[in-house]
Amino acid sequence: MQLTEKPNRLFNQKSPYLLQHAHNPVDWFPWGQEAFDKAKQEDKPIFLSIGYSTCHWCHVMERESFESEDVAAILNQHFVSIKVDREERPDIDHIYMNVCQALTGSGGWPLTIIMTPEQKPFFAGTYFPKQANYGRPGLIEILEQIAELWKSDRDRLLEIGEKLTSHLQQNVKSQPGDLPPDILATSYQMFQRSFDQTYGGFGSAPKFPTPHNLLFLLRYWDKTKQDKALTMVAETLDSMHRGGLYDHIGFGFSRYSTDKKWLVPHFEKMLYDNALLAIAYLETYQITNNPRFGRIAKEIFNYVLRDMTSPEGGFYSAEDADSEGEEGKFYVWQPEEIMDILGPVDGELFCRYYDITPEGNFEGASIPNLIGQDPLKFAEELDISLAELVEGLEKCRQQLFLERENRIHPYKDDKILTSWNGLMIAALAKGARVFQSDRYRESAALAVEFIWQKLRREDGRLLARYREGDAAYPAYLEDYAFLAWGLLELYESTFETRYLEHALELTQQMIELFWDKEQGGFFFYGKDSEQLISQPKEVYDGAIPSGNSVAAVNLLRLGRLTGNSSYEKLAKKILTTFAGDVSHYPPGHSFLMMAAYLDKEPPLEIVLAGSKQDPLLKQMISLLQQQFLPNAVLLVKDDDVDNTQLETVLPLLQGKTSVAGKAAAYICKNFACQPPISDLAELKKVITA
Repeated sequence: MQLTEKPNRLFNQKSPYLLQHAHNPVDWFPWGQEAFDKAKQEDKPIFLSIGYSTCHWCHVMERESFESEDVAAILNQHFVSIKVDREERPDIDHIYMNVCQALTGSGGWPLTIIMTPEQKPFFAGTYFPKQANYGRPGLIEILEQIAELWKSDRDRLLEIGEKLTSHLQQNVKSQPGDLPPDILATSYQMFQRSFDQTYGGFGSAPKFPTPHNLLFLLRYWDKTKQDKALTMVAETLDSMHRGGLYDHIGFGFSRYSTDKKWLVPHFEKMLYDNALLAIAYLETYQITNNPRFGRIAKEIFNYVLRDMTSPEGGFYSAEDADSEGEEGKFYVWQPEEIMDILGPVDGELFCRYYDITPEGNFEGASIPNLIGQDPLKFAEELDISLAELVEGLEKCRQQLFLERENRIHPYKDDKILTSWNGLMIAALAKGARVFQSDRYRESAALAVEFIWQKLRREDGRLLARYREGDAAYPAYLEDYAFLAWGLLELYESTFETRYLEHALELTQQMIELFWDKEQGGFFFYGKDSEQLISQPKEVYDGAIPSGNSVAAVNLLRLGRLTGNSSYEKLAKKILTTFAGDVSHYPPGHSFLMMAAYLDKEPPLEIVLAGSKQDPLLKQMISLLQQQFLPNAVLLVKDDDVDNTQLETVLPLLQGKTSVAGKAAAYICKNFACQPPISDLAELKKVITA
């Protein structure tokens, strides 16, 4: 390893990823005009490297290449080198990842781009070893060839750059139309065909959690009562938790599984995965009443609130896969370690239960997992009750967790992203409802307050990233959409009007900054942001849902809450704008399918009216908050305050009051309103019918 004593230009950046490269001998620039001007003045192509701080192969490429004097010498002589954190600048990453996929048919990180000083790309790939290996050309070889071509056959490279840039700009145009009437059924059938009957999930290895696929299937089950839709969700959630994808000692999920069993994860933990998975477990718990699903959701929250929450209330981004230079070292065990900590009796029992063996299941060590484990049978073999087994294992887990805390921890990316925080706010707010938890509600509210105070400019413009007192980058579509989602969930958890007002304010800003008035749909970045070589729109729901998909669901919900039909019209326009793209492969747009579901499904409108001190009103709120009601609009009107102004924003509240001094529930279902209900048992009967 060779690091320069003198840091490069990345030293003053806030991004943990850029700071990881601040002592490379490569003369890195952050993305910006200084780099582009230098490339033009010195007539050099730009070497653009995009990654993120917890990316395993980004670390490998840094160790092999960017810490190498040999590679640095070539880059510094023949190129201007730029480093970009994809989590700070998803707009740049999105554009150049499309280039990589167009040129190579695949993508990933680290993303390697070579382009003209005008930012027009002519070469793309992902990880390259320093010297040819793994069936891949070596980075030195690639750089030397391109440096020579830049001198001898530049026109060819410039032509490729022009063609790729033209492709990017043309690719922005969507295929409008109407979604087929059977689009939801088609999506369901395609999921059914790709479902892994043995281990859950969809397709083959590597397997990603993609929780929004499961959220769509839950809504499809709610609409059709197709048992298979619910079975696919429950079996997937069960299998993911059993595997090594889940951290059975400290909780939380890793980013994806390298195998079909969910056994060997890519060990990095991302905030967005855990937020979306918590929602999937919560909703499945609501439907099935299976306490295991509820417990897993609580464990995810325990992990996030313990390890991923800043003192100020925002949520950190990710934890690395590597520690001490080895992937997964923090998470794996040897049997003798377990025995030393727990003693021979408990240690042997724990090893048997969690598949910790001398031969191991990952590079000679063991990832704790429950694949194929039957707790009831295990308890019977030991001649103890299931409750005794669970209690004993939990004591062992706590001991192992405390011991594991003494290990060198994986690196934590402590930047706070507005978008991912929006997802965790949504998850915690939903958890607050399902478990009637003040802790979750307060944590969500604190994160909202943090963002509102720290991640907005004085003019109210939302920003994307906060770290060490510095907020930067005009927020992207997903920041607005995801935070508005979190605010809507928190409103339904507290019925505090300010959260609805915040959601409406953000939505109005989002429309003004991102809406494409000519073709419809929202652009990825705002009209006031840096204008790149193309202005893309994203509707594909990949590792996280797209901004357009979440915005469509938000707009439908806001339209029904406020009675403002313009919101619903915009949501419908999103559905028609991307209909052609979506119809080609609906399962790749599962969150947008949730918008299509809401658009087709008649709303369930519920207004509870009464004094907030009335125990019956509190019981009604609690009952409804714990139900799975994906198409419901739930409002509460407090008779003890003046609601005149609120009723102008929420016209559904008009004319709704308590009945004979008792709290009352007003329900409109299938466009027909029923007489007010002041009996808890009757309310439950009507809601669950």
